Amino acid sequence: MSPFKAGLLGLFGALVFYQLFGGLLTLLIFGTDIENADVNAMRLLTMAGQVLFILLPALVFSKMIYENVSKVIRVKIPELKEIGIFILGIISLTALLQTFLVIQNYYVDALTKDIYFLQKFKEVFDQLNEMIEKSYGSLLTPNTFIEGIIVVLVVAVTPAICEEVMFRGYIQKSFELKYNKFVGALLTAVFFGMFHFNPYALIPLIALGLFFGYAAYKTDSIFVPIILHFTNNFAAVILYFIFGDEELKQNKVIEAAELNSAWITFAFQLVLFVAILILIYQFYKKRNLLTETLQKNGG
Repeated sequence: MSPFKAGLLGLFGALVFYQLFGGLLTLLIFGTDIENADVNAMRLLTMAGQVLFILLPALVFSKMIYENVSKVIRVKIPELKEIGIFILGIISLTALLQTFLVIQNYYVDALTKDIYFLQKFKEVFDQLNEMIEKSYGSLLTPNTFIEGIIVVLVVAVTPAICEEVMFRGYIQKSFELKYNKFVGALLTAVFFGMFHFNPYALIPLIALGLFFGYAAYKTDSIFVPIILHFTNNFAAVILYFIFGDEELKQNKVIEAAELNSAWITFAFQLVLFVAILILIYQFYKKRNLLTETLQKNGG
């Protein structure tokens, strides 16, 4: 099997196993009245679904197709400096993408007001977004401290491990073997964004996926994108605990008077993020030069 087909197999497996079989399993256990289902049982089923239908297939496909699972998945302990600079990057990128969403939604709302067929598309997207908000809202609302820990496990820990092993491990590595590293990361990021079925957050999800992919191939360690994914999701959980439902809304629209301020904020955040990317580039450039020097000197 070619690496490209192997990557598509992983994506197809994740979509079919997790989204289809996982959805059918949820309906079989809880029926159609999901909102009144036992929330802790739903949380545990969500975790089990991620492990069984995303993590396990990634490991099985890696073993069947490539044999060397650790190399495909990038099982390597990164340096603390690598983790630190990429965490700076994800903090900066998350803030940048939040501002991007605000600007994006303003223009989407303005564009769809006067064009009928775009209005219909927006109505469908709003309904899909509302479904996502409701499902996540029930999962994210803890009544006790123990439930709060379970929420973190469901929303931050499990997806970070399972999705990164599948996407930045098996799928991205497959695409890298067919194309170059950046194209492999970009293709994986696009599929990662589509996998989440969140229309308003599609571009931010692709951007996050690309940064995770960049971290994966620069560090050659799956643990760095796992940490970044966890950091992003954990921050979202904490913000939800503090601000409630408002944190989940992906289709909020600002007033025209706020647009200039949003653009200025976006420009500053973009400059900061680019500066961090340059810092990352310089870090690896210096490290590669040091490695080459040591090799030449027989060190």
